[in-house]
Amino acid sequence: MIRIKVSELCLDQRVDRFLQSELKEFSRTDIQKLIASEQVLFEGKPVAKNFRLEPEMEIQVLSLPEKEESNLEPEDIPLDIVYEDEDIVVINKPRRLVVHPGSGIRSGTLAAALLFHFKENLSQVGGPLRPGIVHRLDKDTPGLMVVAKNDKAHLSLSSQLEMRTLKRTYNALVWGQPRDLEGTIDAPIERDSRNRLKMAVSPNGKEARTHYKILEFYAFASLLELDLETGRTHQIRVHNRYMGNPVFGDPLYDGRDACLMRIPPLLRETAAQALEMSIAQLLQAVKLTLRHPRTGKMVTFEIPLEDQFENVLEYLRENAICDSPSLDQTFFRDFESDRRYVDETDIKAEVVYPYEEPPIKTRMTREEHLLKKKDRIARRKEIELEKRRKKEERAAIRRGEIPEDIVLPGYEPTIDPNLLAK
Repeated sequence: MIRIKVSELCLDQRVDRFLQSELKEFSRTDIQKLIASEQVLFEGKPVAKNFRLEPEMEIQVLSLPEKEESNLEPEDIPLDIVYEDEDIVVINKPRRLVVHPGSGIRSGTLAAALLFHFKENLSQVGGPLRPGIVHRLDKDTPGLMVVAKNDKAHLSLSSQLEMRTLKRTYNALVWGQPRDLEGTIDAPIERDSRNRLKMAVSPNGKEARTHYKILEFYAFASLLELDLETGRTHQIRVHNRYMGNPVFGDPLYDGRDACLMRIPPLLRETAAQALEMSIAQLLQAVKLTLRHPRTGKMVTFEIPLEDQFENVLEYLRENAICDSPSLDQTFFRDFESDRRYVDETDIKAEVVYPYEEPPIKTRMTREEHLLKKKDRIARRKEIELEKRRKKEERAAIRRGEIPEDIVLPGYEPTIDPNLLAK
């Protein structure tokens, strides 16, 4: 067991970052695996990776992570180097090249090519099978990647990724036309429970945000510029399919024949030709902005679209021109209706008003109408007779026929007159 005391400089620091700084020979991934296996304790209890530290705490590490033995062999694979200095290398990864070994792939990777070209001048923070690799691209997604040549540069770039100051911009051709000219797709992502090779939007997934802007319209497709705020696996492909606009040519997320059968018949032949020209998804990392680990200055790298991507765009500009957007082209929206993610915080409680049943109106019968009319006539006669009686009494008093001390009905005193006489 290793006991590590927390200093005042590490106030409110995450335990995984703290241990990485203390155990420099291990990567953050190694430390987090150690924490997940409950090998890191505080006061005898396992801690989470985001556990915050306070001065004078003592962290116990029951065992150190076993370093993965590397059997990665250098391979002479050509690299398109965009920029290189003593700290970083920016490369343009070609399509069909896997970034590092995994899932049964042991050779023909970018990691092996880096080991051949740069030998020992690569960061080891990511482990022996990922020399210098800071972030990844899918096998069939070409574009810009940054590689760290030393551990200090690697830690700086990883921190920029975590703080979301390292900006990655992509271009993608998608089916249809998104509803808004620009916007943000904010939907969490996790492994698809029905297909472990795919990712899917799920309320229980990790947060994922993609910002997009439409650059060009075509009759059945759109060219987008996308900025990643987070970096989840297959994020752009999953988010676009979820919004009803799969990436053009994407075989895993229904960007090929499934969409082709959904467009108008008059455009189907043109779309089929464009799809035949696309051997995989038309998605490319075209721009990379980062803070240089040594100078601290913001630097930006850009590349043009690959030939295959550009050829499809030229074909669409000639054969599928579109002057104005049609905002009803969401080819896959109904496919996701049963799995649509809804943020529960956006749902407002429905105001329930008390329901009062209106009174039932009933119509009177003919007999009831006649009775009511007779009552009104009798009441009117009684009132007339009372008026006439009072009028005659007043006239008799004036003539002296009735003494004035006689009290008419309704005017009796409330006190006995005999009592008043005493």
